[in-house]
Amino acid sequence: MLEPMVATLITSLARTVTGARSLWMGCAPVPVQRIYFANHSSHGDFVLLWASLPRNLRLLTRPVAGSDYWNKSVLRRYIITRVFNGVLIDRNRKEPVDNPLQPMLNALESGDSLIIFPEGTRNPEEGLLAFKSGMYHLAKSYPQVELIPVWIANLNRVMPKGRPLPLPLLCTLRFGAPLYVECDEDKAQFLVRARNALLALASEQS
Repeated sequence: MLEPMVATLITSLARTVTGARSLWMGCAPVPVQRIYFANHSSHGDFVLLWASLPRNLRLLTRPVAGSDYWNKSVLRRYIITRVFNGVLIDRNRKEPVDNPLQPMLNALESGDSLIIFPEGTRNPEEGLLAFKSGMYHLAKSYPQVELIPVWIANLNRVMPKGRPLPLPLLCTLRFGAPLYVECDEDKAQFLVRARNALLALASEQS
């Protein structure tokens, strides 16, 4: 029973430090299967997004994270697997036949929701890199799952790289309207549309 207490401590700390506000602009916090996709500017992104969900949604939602980082120590492995129930992916595949999306596909097949960062790497500025193709393939494989854009504002300023203590700034998370792959839409078109949906939330923020 230790994990729920650790989860409560982490979520309370994340919300207190950032003063995070969750603004459900285009959807409601209801327990339906979703893929939350967000901008990625800090190591704390998925923690804050997960912490900003209501508790009943956190129980259904699994952050996707790189196994190379989270398997480096016993503590990290405990936190990502036992506290966050994260989906670990291998970003350094040894065999080209391996499907890096398979752990995420397995989670969706089990009925879980996911938190992903389609830029694929952290962007230190509050811009947005081009999206990787993985989200498109997930959406095509599970067309009934809602894709929810989430713009996380200010977290890279609250927790800038190399600073041991956070700065006293407020963070806001804006949740947009659900997206789906349209029947006549190819990969490139979908990824541009999804990226634009996220940028639109950033514009509303500013």
